Amino acid sequence: MKKLIQNTLFYVVVFCVTYFIYVYPFEILNELLFNEIVKKSHVGVGIVSHRTIDNINILQATYIAMRKAISQLSTTPERVLIDGYGLPDQKIKNEGIIGGDDSVECISAASIVAKVTRDRFMIEVDPIFPEFGFAKHKGYGTKQHMEALIMNRATPIHRKSFEPVKVNLPNMAWLKYNKKLGQLGKQLVSLDYLNKGYKIIQLNFTSGNYGDLDIIASKDNELIFIEVQTVTKAQLGTSVLKVDKSKIKNLESTIHYYLSEQENKNDYRLDVSTVILDKSPIIKHNFNVSII
Repeated sequence: MKKLIQNTLFYVVVFCVTYFIYVYPFEILNELLFNEIVKKSHVGVGIVSHRTIDNINILQATYIAMRKAISQLSTTPERVLIDGYGLPDQKIKNEGIIGGDDSVECISAASIVAKVTRDRFMIEVDPIFPEFGFAKHKGYGTKQHMEALIMNRATPIHRKSFEPVKVNLPNMAWLKYNKKLGQLGKQLVSLDYLNKGYKIIQLNFTSGNYGDLDIIASKDNELIFIEVQTVTKAQLGTSVLKVDKSKIKNLESTIHYYLSEQENKNDYRLDVSTVILDKSPIIKHNFNVSII
């Protein structure tokens, strides 16, 4: 029992599997309904990255996501009902039902869980890519999304094998000419923190006379301020990576300004991350840097 929310441009394939599920009216697709379904059901969610989709194609990625979702259930189902086409094997008895999300209640419920899960992810990445408006259109191919794609080029979370993305991939020359190397580094670091369970609050905080903060994140009632140093392989060993005492002091002043403006009394720390841009970017973190 699953539902694929297939974003024709984007990052994840999500399947949700439900077993013995309590269903509310299908049209009430919102957070309250999601919470009720999760509370009263066995739910499994399988997520496959955009990289996997690009490498093995959407169909094979779909099968992987289905199996992941089934494996996440707290109990083994006797039979799995699948919207559309079923799995190619019967290791777990399954049946594909064309239009199942409209005709089978448990698949409809799984569809709700899949959509809400995916929408929540799009809201989480919105502060990393505010120019795209992901919180609004949730990554679907809207006019706003397509215009942002042409103007800003594809992000690290777009699916490269999809044609509108393929023709709008940024290369190193474009990034340098448009002074986007630093911003790409911040985005890559933010995604890495997001994958580690952090919430990204803001990129590029500016405080006027005090200075700038590259990334502000949070986790477990702690604020994390992240300074990002981005270089190409050719710049390795140069002074561009230097974060000296003067820089740390400026960051300290900016952090205190931010905290005073927010009236925030949470614990906080400063991290410094280095991004080496290459075909496969390398990210290194220095956690909890001593603040003077």
